[in-house]
Amino acid sequence: MGARLREYGIPGTTIFDGAQAQKGHALNRMCYSFNSAENRAEFKRDEEAYMTKFGLGPEQREAIRSRNVLKLIAAGGNIYYLAKFAGIFGLDVQDVGAQQTGMSVEAFKAKLLAAGKG
Repeated sequence: MGARLREYGIPGTTIFDGAQAQKGHALNRMCYSFNSAENRAEFKRDEEAYMTKFGLGPEQREAIRSRNVLKLIAAGGNIYYLAKFAGIFGLDVQDVGAQQTGMSVEAFKAKLLAAGKG
């Protein structure tokens, strides 16, 4: 993966390319299913069974359990589908952005406001 990062010139960033799309297919399919309230409720009742239903691998399962967006992206997650997962827990795009940057939500919001004024 390191060579791919150098190729794109974005150190520390996971690029969602064809290989990542294939790697994350089951994870993204599961997250897409959260468009349905019934599916969100089923996931909340038994996360492990729901992950099994979609065939998630060990890395993806651990990332889901830890609610860690960066691990989910590294496991092949597409941020647009992961937003559906985050929504189950009342997280919004700013919560996800804060996690991605390693900042608190308040600091991330302040950074966005400052950027908007500049």
